[in-house]
Amino acid sequence: MSDRYAKYDKLKFDYPADRVLRITFDRPETFNSVDAETHTQMTDMWIDIDRDQDINSVIVTGAGKAFSAGGDFSLIENMIGNSHEIMKTWKEAKDLVYNIVNCNKPIISAINGPAAGAGLVVAILADISIAGKKAKIVDGHPRLGVAAGDVAAIIWPLLTSMAKAKYYLMTCKPVSGEEAERIGLVSMCVEDDELQQIALDTAVELANGSQSAIRWTKYSLNNWLRQAGPIFDASTALEMLGFMSEDVKEGVLSHREKRAPNFRKDCPL
Repeated sequence: MSDRYAKYDKLKFDYPADRVLRITFDRPETFNSVDAETHTQMTDMWIDIDRDQDINSVIVTGAGKAFSAGGDFSLIENMIGNSHEIMKTWKEAKDLVYNIVNCNKPIISAINGPAAGAGLVVAILADISIAGKKAKIVDGHPRLGVAAGDVAAIIWPLLTSMAKAKYYLMTCKPVSGEEAERIGLVSMCVEDDELQQIALDTAVELANGSQSAIRWTKYSLNNWLRQAGPIFDASTALEMLGFMSEDVKEGVLSHREKRAPNFRKDCPL
């Protein structure tokens, strides 16, 4: 393992093939939830990946039965009403998305189970997203009591449609791997026992292709995402504003108590 990635100790790195880097969310006991330190590392690592002359493609997946359950409760609870933590997380959330968009290497996600929150950013912002049939994709921000931020506004309408994006983002209903493929949210859905091999085969194919042609193609296509930058910036800012509200306290509490939330019915907006 190159010393380049040794500092990212919250994630697992290996090389399953020549010039292919694989990154694994590796907290299977918590369904690969993301704590504050992991969030920072998964934001910063894309800069090193972009500069790494020894790799040509990247796979991201999860250990065990999940891809990533998203931010853990400690990360979320530390933000509530804490303007300093909210500003820090807002910057990281923006940097995470833009660092992936601007990373020169093609990224393949192997979505092997539930994917939510910060993990979902990587799952569906990947250049090629491959879901197993047991994948369950959910953006649960409104269920938590905050606006759908992270990657929602920048890519869901582009991948699916505005109608589908509004339906799934406002209701927080989960999307299965097969349904995700049907509506265009992921590149493909495959049998669960074939997922990792297909992801690896795809990564090897990209690693052996014309690197200038592949990287310029990615850069050009990602201008659609850069064009949506102001939409994305507004969505993440509104998400962060929600962490100053009473709704997010009820949202977290209801998750901990495993019950439906009881949000206020009136709202001045």
